[in-house]
Amino acid sequence: MNDDSTVHESANDANPFREKGGQQSQPCSESNLYEFRVKGHLDRRWSEWFDGLAIVHLEGGETLLSGPVADQAALHGLLIKVRDLGLVLISVNRAEPGPE
Repeated sequence: MNDDSTVHESANDANPFREKGGQQSQPCSESNLYEFRVKGHLDRRWSEWFDGLAIVHLEGGETLLSGPVADQAALHGLLIKVRDLGLVLISVNRAEPGPE
């Protein structure tokens, strides 16, 4: 038996982004801006349900949802909402913050 009394920090303890349940998450910041492009024109009343994302109708019958996403869990939650509405997801992109 090894009698080494040194305490080793686990990888989970050392990771500042580790949440309960072992899920990885990044804190909210200005760099967490996302754009979701879906097929069809989504009514702007859905903005609140999509956590306040801006809804813009594009040419060609597409909708752009954009705005800050708090963390990876919130990103996955938004993707689940797209799926649950039966929307065709065209793309998801991390957006660069605009000039202030």
